[in-house]
Amino acid sequence: MKKTLVVLTGPTGVGKTELSLRIAELLGSPVLSCDSRQIFREIPIGTAAPSPEQLGHVKHYFIGDHSIHDYYSAARFETEVLDLLEKELFPKHHSILMTGGSMMYIDAVCKGIDDMPDVDGDLRENLLEQYRNVGIDPLLAQLKLLDPEYYHQVDLKNYKRVMHGLEICLMTGKPFSSFRQHSAKQRSFDIVKICLNRERSELYDRIDQRVIDMMQQGLCEEARSLYPLRRLNALNTVGYKELFAYFDGDISLEEAIVCIQNNTHKYARKQLTWFRKDKDYHWFHPENIEEIVQLLKITCSGLSSEIDL
Repeated sequence: MKKTLVVLTGPTGVGKTELSLRIAELLGSPVLSCDSRQIFREIPIGTAAPSPEQLGHVKHYFIGDHSIHDYYSAARFETEVLDLLEKELFPKHHSILMTGGSMMYIDAVCKGIDDMPDVDGDLRENLLEQYRNVGIDPLLAQLKLLDPEYYHQVDLKNYKRVMHGLEICLMTGKPFSSFRQHSAKQRSFDIVKICLNRERSELYDRIDQRVIDMMQQGLCEEARSLYPLRRLNALNTVGYKELFAYFDGDISLEEAIVCIQNNTHKYARKQLTWFRKDKDYHWFHPENIEEIVQLLKITCSGLSSEIDL
């Protein structure tokens, strides 16, 4: 009987966490988190990581497993998830739930990432040192010279992606873009993709309230404790960048909170644009639970037709 990976995603703040617990119980499955920031243990508040009670309710993987000092990537996530599914989880379960909103992490597991040469550690450290000392502009100049195609595609403000492309160029003598085939890899399991969404005004209201809740839970204190490490890539994310600007005296705390809310709106729009390009998604409002259950009954082997959330 073929196994099934159920992917539950949607924009930030839509309500994935609570629903994922209910679906995990329905499937008798643990939860694989595909959130590129919740994987870091030092930033639970700013990443809206599941609470200790939620983590105790259902077994979770890839939550707080690494330090913000660790280098982690979508390619590594792909390798670790596939290995976990094959060796540990699918031998015990018919269906496994993966949930989160990191677009590249989801695609890495479902479609695969192009095989890339391993990068020399000394080269990576050298480029990181250049970035720390002189900023991203010299790295961009090198990338534009060595691989103009990738230069015009990459997010030029994302130093991690810029450096990765440059690493491959310098190490192989070939453009990074020449290694990118964009061909989906075949998986040995079925994949069911569910994307949650709400009306934009409803989603924004939820995001705004969640930011306020985070502040009440201690986000400002969490960010302040990490301020000396602000140049780490794991902290180059919404919630921390704005508070670091407040600590620098560039904006007020009230302005920082509004910036966090607005930048989270922007990120949610980016997620939705990405997900809409994938025609395999089944779209639901988070409260349409009966419809989601019906889809799972049809698509997940070994799931009783009598069971309900």
